[in-house]
Order: sequence, then structure tokens, then C-alpha cells
Amino acid sequence: MISAKVVELIEIHAGRLAKDAAQDLATNERTPGFVKVPPEELEIRVFQLFHHLGNWIGDPKSEKVEAEFLDWGRRRFDQGIPLSEIVYAIIVLKQHLRRYIRDNGLVDAAFPRIEGDYVLPMHLHSLQDLNVRVGQFFDEALYYLARGYEAEARRVPTKPAPTR
Repeated sequence: MISAKVVELIEIHAGRLAKDAAQDLATNERTPGFVKVPPEELEIRVFQLFHHLGNWIGDPKSEKVEAEFLDWGRRRFDQGIPLSEIVYAIIVLKQHLRRYIRDNGLVDAAFPRIEGDYVLPMHLHSLQDLNVRVGQFFDEALYYLARGYEAEARRVPTKPAPTR
């Protein structure tokens, strides 16, 4: 299946993708709070997201996704990063993933080189399914990030939620 091949290629290229996305988060004007996150921690977290993408999108509502992103939300609260920046960080990660697929020809690389019996609608359906699954994963991740952030905010009542 094409979507499995695209996910495999993303996971193989996760290091470069993570480095670029982490750099963007650390320098983006909409995510200035991310300078508080140690660069190694940020890059490792982003790498894990992309490297395990197949597992995540296979079951975006799994307990592992929930635990991972609740932790992300708690950590970002503890680091004083505003919730709006965390939301935008998820948008940045999704943009980087889609841009990386487009710019590096991963869709082309995933298409079989078959002439004649090539069934384009089946391949387009597979890619559309992948896009939907990735979107569902990022939606779930965002929900759990916000829940982890809120839980930490309730746990630490003397520490007000960060604002811009």
C-alpha cells in the first residue's frame, strides 16, 4: 500500500525532518516560548513523533498516544510556554511533515513504476487515507497536549498559566 510506503520513508527521514522542525519551533515568531526547551529535548521529542508515525497513525486514540502527549503538555506548562504556542507547534509539525513529503518527492517515490495496469484512483485513495489518518493523529495529539497542560495548571495552583 502506498500510504505504508510513504510512512516508511517519513520514518527513515525522521532525523532531518525533526532537526528542521525543531529549529523552526525555536525560531518561529509564533513560538518564542520554545527557546526555553533545551534544543536536544525538543529535537528528540520531534524525532520520536516522526520516527514512530506509523504506530501513531495506526491507532491515534491509543493509550500510548495519550500518555505521550499528556506528558508533552505537562512539560510545556512547566517550562512556561503559553498554550497558544503549543497549539501552533502542532500546526508547525504538521506543516513540516506535509512540506517534507512534497519537497522530497516521497509521494512519487512511493508510487510503483508500473505502466499499463496502473490504477491511479486506488493510489489516490491510499494517499487520501494517509492524509486523513495523519490529520486525526495530530488532532488527538493536540487534544492530549491541552489536557496535560490543563492538568498541570490545576496541579500547580500558585503558578498562573503563562501569557504572552
